[in-house]
This record gives sequence, C-alpha cells and structure tokens, in this order.
Amino acid sequence: MTFFESLNDAVARLAVFEELNVDASQLPASASALSDRSVRDVIALTRDVIAKATTLQTVVAGVAAARSGRDRGHKGLVQETGHRNTVEFLRDVTGMSRGDAIRTVKVGQSLLQSAVPAPTSGPADGPDGVPGVEPVAVTAPWHQPLDDAVLRGTLTTAQHAAIRRGLGDPPVIAGRDDGDVIAAWGAAAVELLRIAGECTVEDLAGHARTIRDPADPEGAEARHRAAYDKRGYRGWTDADGLQHGSIVFDPEAGAWFAHLLSTALSPRRGGPRFVAADEKQAADALAADPRTNEQLAYDLLFDLIRAGAKANHADVYGSKDAGVRLITMKDTVTGATTRRDAFGRLVATACSEDGKLTLPGSVLEHALCMTGTIDILTDTRGNPLDLGREARLYDKRQRIAIAARDGGCLWQGCDRPPEMTEVHHIDPWSAGGATDCDRGILLCRHHHLTLHNNGWWITRDGMGPFVLHPPAGSGTGPIVMTSKSPLRWLWDPPPDRVSWRMGATAATAA
Repeated sequence: MTFFESLNDAVARLAVFEELNVDASQLPASASALSDRSVRDVIALTRDVIAKATTLQTVVAGVAAARSGRDRGHKGLVQETGHRNTVEFLRDVTGMSRGDAIRTVKVGQSLLQSAVPAPTSGPADGPDGVPGVEPVAVTAPWHQPLDDAVLRGTLTTAQHAAIRRGLGDPPVIAGRDDGDVIAAWGAAAVELLRIAGECTVEDLAGHARTIRDPADPEGAEARHRAAYDKRGYRGWTDADGLQHGSIVFDPEAGAWFAHLLSTALSPRRGGPRFVAADEKQAADALAADPRTNEQLAYDLLFDLIRAGAKANHADVYGSKDAGVRLITMKDTVTGATTRRDAFGRLVATACSEDGKLTLPGSVLEHALCMTGTIDILTDTRGNPLDLGREARLYDKRQRIAIAARDGGCLWQGCDRPPEMTEVHHIDPWSAGGATDCDRGILLCRHHHLTLHNNGWWITRDGMGPFVLHPPAGSGTGPIVMTSKSPLRWLWDPPPDRVSWRMGATAATAA
C-alpha cells in the first residue's frame, strides 16, 4: 500500500461516522451525538490521519532544510521566500511553535539520512574495455530503526525526537571500538522503540538517558557537571512591588525538591490510602486545607528555609521521609571491577527509583558517604527474592524491593512514581493471599480503585510478567504489564551488552 493509499484508507474509516459529515460550524453540536464507543473510535482514527499527515510534513521539512543550507545563500529554498531558515519558514506557514518546528526539522533530517540508496552490483565494463567502478557499500545509520518506524506510522515524531534527544549521538569512548559503540546505540534504539507505546514521551526520553549513561559513564560525569554549572537563582520586583524568584536546580537537588513536594502534598494528589491512624488524621487535615497546592508548596518551602538545621522533620513533612533513592549495581562500588578516573571519581552511574534521573559516580559516592544502603536481592528477571513477612500490609523494606522492580504504577500509560502508589495484592488477602513481594504490584490510587470497582483483575504465572485482564465483555484482551524501573536494563539489556547492567543496591539520599 502506498503512502497516499494508507492516508486515504484512514480518512475513509472516519467517513463512516455520518455525524461528522456536516458543515464545520455544526461539527461540535453534531459530534456531541456520537456514542461513547464512537467517540473513542474517532479519537483513535484521527490519530492515524494526523500521524500520517505529520509524517509527510516532517519528510518535506527535512527536504526543505537540505535545500536551504548556508552554502545556497539567498538562493536556498526558504531563503527565496524571505525566511532566514527552515524553522522560521515552518513557524510562519504552519503556525507551529518554535520548539515543534525545530523538532520537525531535526526528525526530517534524520529521515533523509536513512534514505540511502541500496548498493547495486558493479557496472559492466565500458565500451573501451575499461573496468567499471565498484560501488561503495553504504552503512545505515544507527537510528534507522527509529526512522523506519516513523515512516510506518508506529512511532510519532515526538517519540522519535525524545529518543534521539535522550540518547544523543554515539560518543567516542576510550578503549572501545567505534563500531561497537554505534552498534550499542542501535540496539538501544531498537529496545526503546519496543517500549515507546508503554510510556509517555517524557518518560521515553528519561529511559533513553537511563540506558545511555551506564554505557557512557565518563560522558555522564561531564553532562552532570555541565548541568550542575547551570544552577542558579534570579530575583526581580514587578511593577506592583511583588518579589519574584526563578530557580534553576542542579539534577540531584531538583529531584530531591520534587520528591519533597510530592511527599508533603501526597494526600492532595491521590497518595496512598493504607497508612497508620495518626498519618491518616494528618492526611485528612491536609486534604481539607483551604490553601491551593501552590500555596502549600510555597509555605512548605519557607517553613524549611526558616527552620533551617533546627527543623523538626515530623512537623515539616510528617513521618514519611523525603529523599532521592539511588539504585546501582553493588559491584560498581564494592566489587573488583570498580573504576576511578584521573581525578579519583568513581566511574559508574546510578538511577533514581522512578528511572527519570541518572547521576554519575561522584554523586553516587557522596550519597553512599552520607546515607546507608539497602541490598535488594533479585533473580535474573528482577523479581525480589526477599519475600518478607506474612502480614496484612506490605512493610517498608518490601515496598522498596517492589518499587525497585516496578518503578511506579504499572497500569499502561500511567506515570505515577513509586511514592504515589499502593501495593495491590493480586491474590486477595480476604481469600488467603499472601503479603509477598512476588504477589504484590504497584498501582496508583486511581487505578487501584479502577481495578476493584470496574471488574479488572491481575494474574501472574509463577515469576512471569503481571497480566492485566479487562472486565468481561469489554472486547479487549489481556495486557502484559511492563516494568518502568531503570533496573529493567539489568535483566533485559540489549543483546551482548552486558556492561549495560545496572543495579541491585539502593542508597537513600536524605
């Protein structure tokens, strides 16, 4: 099927909805007559049409950029229309934002890089018996699987840009063959392509960084230093005399502050319900507080600033500790393979518990110096082996082990981090289910209630994947629930890239 045939097919599938075949001014009212099922179907079908149109726009944007280089001067394709560059042209013609225009051009340029002609057999000898010139084999770029997926319509341009931005280009790594590094990046692209539909665009970029940094720990150190140097505070006074402030966090401090607010405001954001009686009373009081979340965050920040070193931890954010839990392979800090650079810094990487942040060895070593560690023993598929005690609720150590395995709410499309989740017994406690790690799974409050109230259920065959089953009669099949933890690369690394394996030790940075 050609590109336009597939585009016409997508439009034809939309045309069956008679309610949409009206004058544009009548469309909102007419669309309101659609059934719930039809609304869902139309959204899915318009996604297909938009994806194909976006792919076409992206490809020709790449062509426009190739024909508008500086070497063409004022004779470039977009320069002839009075525009400085292709990004400016796209913004003017389409009305898209600068960020979207930049992404469109970059993805378009990537697609053109993959559009290399296949090598052919050597030409026949010339009429004078002069031997033909042998063709030069063209090597496909490492990102070609991503480019092909965009052209097939199985990867959006936003997802493509997130993966390319997160991975970056293959670096030059001392002591490693360039071909091996490029192959590793290609394998990472294939793996990220496989999980693209399981997470948000933002999380996809985070996963790309998570898989990149362990493969390039020296680069991770340099990138962290560059990000750390951007930290700063700026204050100003507006026309009404109000003081404003803007903070640029370094990666570790930013993650710590975000976790602090998440911990403090958890009851307002649908945090766990299964807590001790005194914690529940405090949570109910916070939920009923008339202040907005922004006002609560402001007051919390200044409570911390005023209290300083004398702050009473329980008064500030209750009994639950706020901090960034880092996860790394134990051997990287205690084993025979420990490496250090010329400055004596640990050459390693660690990931935050939710997989959205990677930090270099210098930060990891500081965390290990300041706090303790918790060893989590897992099998080769990431299942915790310390099954804990028999009790109604999962204890703190079990939650740490399960969070390291799951990385957050496992419901497809949910981005709630571990601290915003509850542990669900897949075997009901009332029916004799055990409070064991291998029979518990992280779900946020919303999806936990959805499961119990709407007839969903979860099963697991031995130590295999958790499987989500929809209500009877829904017309959809079972859904395999995939881990969102950075530790997934420990038991599922790209082929022959065992050096990408990461973690089994958790260090909590207070």
